[in-house]
Amino acid sequence: MSARLNAHGQPVGHPLPDWTARPAPARVTLDGRFCRVEPLDVDRHADDLYAAYALAADGRDWTYLTVGPFDGPAAHRAYLAKTARTDDPLHYAVVDLRSGRAVGTLALMRQDPANGVVEVGSVAFSPLLKRTAVSTEAQFLLMSYVFDELGHRRYEWKCDTLNAPSRTAALRLGFTFEGVFRQAVVYKGRNRDTAWYSVIDAEWPQVGKALREWLAPDNFDADGRQRRSLSAVRASGGPAGS
Repeated sequence: MSARLNAHGQPVGHPLPDWTARPAPARVTLDGRFCRVEPLDVDRHADDLYAAYALAADGRDWTYLTVGPFDGPAAHRAYLAKTARTDDPLHYAVVDLRSGRAVGTLALMRQDPANGVVEVGSVAFSPLLKRTAVSTEAQFLLMSYVFDELGHRRYEWKCDTLNAPSRTAALRLGFTFEGVFRQAVVYKGRNRDTAWYSVIDAEWPQVGKALREWLAPDNFDADGRQRRSLSAVRASGGPAGS
């Protein structure tokens, strides 16, 4: 691609003459085939969430989060009461449509509407969500909301470089690895080097297409098992992000 030069002969980024600030994420409800993503509500979700998290054999799911594990339901409820009130991060509960129960949370955070950038984070998925179509659809619903409804340019994912499951999930969903910010965060009394991933608006049509095709009813057998993996779906449609 040839460089764009300004009047001084300096290379500059491509122009965005029609760009305007995007709306900030709102407390919306997003409906899917497997789940519903809705604003976090303590009275509606706290008991379900604590019961779902309690199914884990140990506290390893909280290792790379800035909070948890919690001493009991009261401590967890107090945390939810605080986070449910914030606008950034804006926390959502993931409700499994089969059971009608909340089984995890995630948030839209580090919101930058002026530049059309937002991060998905604070992902706390219970054992009921792991490696399920529900978890993939929850991520897809938020991504679609940010790109298709809010019109953002960039959707970010960040995690501890040592958090292998999170890094794998980002790549599976179609994010592109951008690099590592060394010594970026101190949490739980230890260092975090942060791995950065993103999907940008030019990539979203293909990334979203692969997710929609994977989530389609005909990709699952009568027992709910996938017929094709998301990576296979993506490969059949050409490169999409990663």
